[in-house]
Amino acid sequence: MTVTRDTSQRRLLISELVRQQGSVQVNPLAERFGVSVQTVRKDLRYLAERGVITLTYGGAIDSSAVGAPAAEPAYETKRTVHLDEKRRIGRRAAALVTPGDTIAIDSGTTAIQLAEALPDIEVTVVTNDFGVLTALTRKSQISIVMLGGELRRKNMAFYGGLTVDALDALHVDVVFLGVDGFDLERGITTHYEPEALLNRKMVGAARKVVAITDSSKFGRICLHRILPVSELDVLITDTGAPAEIREASHQIGFELLLA
Repeated sequence: MTVTRDTSQRRLLISELVRQQGSVQVNPLAERFGVSVQTVRKDLRYLAERGVITLTYGGAIDSSAVGAPAAEPAYETKRTVHLDEKRRIGRRAAALVTPGDTIAIDSGTTAIQLAEALPDIEVTVVTNDFGVLTALTRKSQISIVMLGGELRRKNMAFYGGLTVDALDALHVDVVFLGVDGFDLERGITTHYEPEALLNRKMVGAARKVVAITDSSKFGRICLHRILPVSELDVLITDTGAPAEIREASHQIGFELLLA
């Protein structure tokens, strides 16, 4: 333990640690510098206000990592990366669906894996995603409600006023939300504003909100916020989920399912 009581020197060292490591946590910093947790939090707030770092749940990360919102990968790239994890998550999510349910499935490559894994049982699926539609069409017992609108070819899903308005008369048991960014402080985010608007409308129409994402999305922040993590009922992810996500499930109160 290095006792560092000089405030300016300690803050300089913290900023250097963030640049070197990419991230820091409050408790280890307090132990390292021989100061209280409250003092470290003040240091982090000071550095965050000056743009040196970005606050996260329980610590901070290098601002250069989130200085610009995360760029949206190409659709074909998204379909192939972390595919094994997405398949496991899709199967775990599908296991939550029971006959008679009405569910909404958001757009995204993990959502497609959920659609692939759904058994051919009597359920109703509401979606705006072309890939989800394609995966479900061969399952004769599943009723499909396709939300129309304008096709966004970048992720092969439909958006716009028509899409949002179609949800006005619908109520669903569960909405399964794909995730572009998942940060405990800044919430669940996406690259595309019309998607955020539609997702919020889906959440409003649902009794239960389930996020489905592989662990690569944790700590990533995109431009448009969908909802805070506190509004989640369930998070389904892979076993690579970091410790802070596991801790947050108890502290914030959502159920965490690992696939």
